[in-house]
Amino acid sequence: MWGPRKTGKTWWISHVYHDAVIIDLLKTDTLADYLSRPALLRERYQNHGGMIVIDEIQKAPLLLDEVHWLIENRGPSFVLTGSSARKLRRGHAKPA
Repeated sequence: MWGPRKTGKTWWISHVYHDAVIIDLLKTDTLADYLSRPALLRERYQNHGGMIVIDEIQKAPLLLDEVHWLIENRGPSFVLTGSSARKLRRGHAKPA
């Protein structure tokens, strides 16, 4: 889900996906953990069968590889939010 800042994306996911794991990359300690070791996502959630939300994914584009691996090999569902698809493309992601 992409959209400009301050449009309610985070509020919406917290109300719609209240039972999901929500990873908020605006928290500096959370962001630092995932930037230094993107594999933490796989290590922490490889046996998670539910929904995982990553808010502000453009801040840690290498997490997309881990998300892809988890979807292909373990099957959790993901919701990814961000305010800049352009930053994500510049950082790592390539259009298909």
